[in-house]
Formats: sequence, C-alpha cells, structure tokens
Amino acid sequence: QVQLIESGGGLVQAGGSLRLSCAASGRTFSTYTMGWFRQAPGKEREFVASISQNGLSSYFAASVKGRFTISRDNAKNTVSLQMNSLKPEDTAVYYCAARAGSLYFVRSRDYEYWGQGTQVTVSS
Repeated sequence: QVQLIESGGGLVQAGGSLRLSCAASGRTFSTYTMGWFRQAPGKEREFVASISQNGLSSYFAASVKGRFTISRDNAKNTVSLQMNSLKPEDTAVYYCAARAGSLYFVRSRDYEYWGQGTQVTVSS
C-alpha cells in the first residue's frame, strides 16, 4: 500500500515556473514507477511524465517535453515535477501516481495508487 500526497500547486503567470512535490508513505517507494498526470475541467485525465524506480529513466508527454522535468529521491520517498515555461493550457489538477513495472505505460488505469491532486493555474 502506498499513500501519496501532492503539494506545490498554485497560480502562476504564463512563462513562469512551479515545482510540484509528492510525498509517499511506505517502505517500498523505491520499487514503484512514479508518474504525474493532470486533468483539466471537462477533459480526461492525461499522462504528463513518469520516472523509473531508480530514477535513471524518465518519459514525458509530447506536450510538456523540454519544459518539464521529473525527479525522485528514494531516501526521502519523494518525487517532484519541475514545470518551466508554463502555458495557460497547462492549467489542471495535477496528480501523483504509482505503479509497479515499466514507466512507459501512460493510461490512468495502469497506475495503482493516486494522490488527491493539486491545482495548477496558469494565467495569460
């Protein structure tokens, strides 16, 4: 069982940056691929980024590649999403998620554990 709690959301102007963090409970954090998803009003939840168990590999949605980075600290049971050059279309609730296995799965149903989400709003 893994419990996830996101933080770091807020309001930022277009072109700005935000850093989201996700704190995980449990002693098996390092065995999970970690991912970030987002859901905008009226839209389906979509994949943003994922990182492998050891942190050496990452995978990004085309819409954020080059602007977002993902990192993890297995000693602290945390995963972070650094978001730069933010655009109004990045506005959404961002969710942290965990899954056993490969980081290349991008569907919501591929992830077993979820946080409650944190709001990110980018103003134009």
